[in-house]
Amino acid sequence: MADALREATGRDAILVANSPDAATWRAGLRCVADVVPGAGSLGGILTAVATVGAALCVAWDMPFVPAGLLRELAGGLEDADAVLPESDSRRGLEPLCAAYGPACGPAIRSALARADQRAISFHADVRVRRLPRERVLQYGDPGVLFFNVNTPQDHERAESLCRPG
Repeated sequence: MADALREATGRDAILVANSPDAATWRAGLRCVADVVPGAGSLGGILTAVATVGAALCVAWDMPFVPAGLLRELAGGLEDADAVLPESDSRRGLEPLCAAYGPACGPAIRSALARADQRAISFHADVRVRRLPRERVLQYGDPGVLFFNVNTPQDHERAESLCRPG
């Protein structure tokens, strides 16, 4: 994932994490703690935007997101404040694999002030563009692209997805 971000942006990725040992998770990655502790994923998005301005955000546990998809998401910020890919998830889109522009910062802070930590809580306050599922499919199956590795069984599945054939 960090390699795909570097390929898509030409910049090194940052890791937004609060764990004391986060700096050991991947050599060479700059680690940044949440600017608003305890705000969950939304706090991570805010931290990324506050740290780098326009940010591509990808959950640490999504190993199959390709650089091409990330480039397309980032390119959508020319006429939107947030660009999210559509998927088969319960929400129908992926807020933890998206591009966020600087205007998202104040909108996220406003959502947090309302005690709304949902990753989509600020969308009504910014210009959101959805990358249609049909376009996402050109990069692969959304069920694989946005697959999260959270359990030993998920890890086994991820390894099987990496094997040829």
